[in-house]
Amino acid sequence: MRETDHVARHLMIQGLVQGVAFRASARTEAERLGLCGWVRNRSDGSVEAVVAGSAGAVEHFVRWAHHGPSHARVERVAVNPAARPEQTGFLMLPTL
Repeated sequence: MRETDHVARHLMIQGLVQGVAFRASARTEAERLGLCGWVRNRSDGSVEAVVAGSAGAVEHFVRWAHHGPSHARVERVAVNPAARPEQTGFLMLPTL
């Protein structure tokens, strides 16, 4: 993959997104798409994620994040550019 094809995005996801397997589902979706990054719950009830990979795969993940797993009720997703994560793979981090 060329560097110009690679993007990284920071997502802040709000709504009913904790207690509905959002993080585990996000990891499954990211791994399916070949993305690296991480996801974690935040103490304010939101979910935060950084995803990196091909532009098309990242865009697909962002679209997925707007609805998440079946029991989630996503109200808002803020998407911003991010630095590429240093690790490979996709991690579930502890709550911040």
